[in-house]
Amino acid sequence: MKTVIQRVRNASVTVDGVVTGAIPCGLLVYLGVAADDTEKDAQWLAEKIANLRVFQDAEGKMNLSLLDIVGSGSDAGVLAVSQFTLLGDARKGRRPSYGTAAVPEKANALYEHFMDKVRAQGLVCQAGVFQAHMDVCYINDGPVTILLDSRG
Repeated sequence: MKTVIQRVRNASVTVDGVVTGAIPCGLLVYLGVAADDTEKDAQWLAEKIANLRVFQDAEGKMNLSLLDIVGSGSDAGVLAVSQFTLLGDARKGRRPSYGTAAVPEKANALYEHFMDKVRAQGLVCQAGVFQAHMDVCYINDGPVTILLDSRG
């Protein structure tokens, strides 16, 4: 699984004019599922993301995780957006190839599994709509943007 993680001041996803997910602050996670990904990949990413130390402590250093700030009373959460284009390979030609992306049924199941594992850690996890055209609005805080791949 591949992810782009952004620390945000707020984020929301709208589909056909309806907000399907929103967080007041926290982490916006774009998630791409590869054909050979498993529940183990989703579990690893959920734990890694919840514990990423990308939030500032009292001294302004990025020493706190999402779990830390939620534990201290923040209403932060995760907004998970399925994005198969993260699996695009544009090294050849001008049109990306998506040959390594999972089929929709598998991708959706692992996307849902990822969100369940985030929630199992006591975090709020809002979502976009799988396979929908989405408008994603957010304010990137920092900016802080992290790339994570469950396969290294």
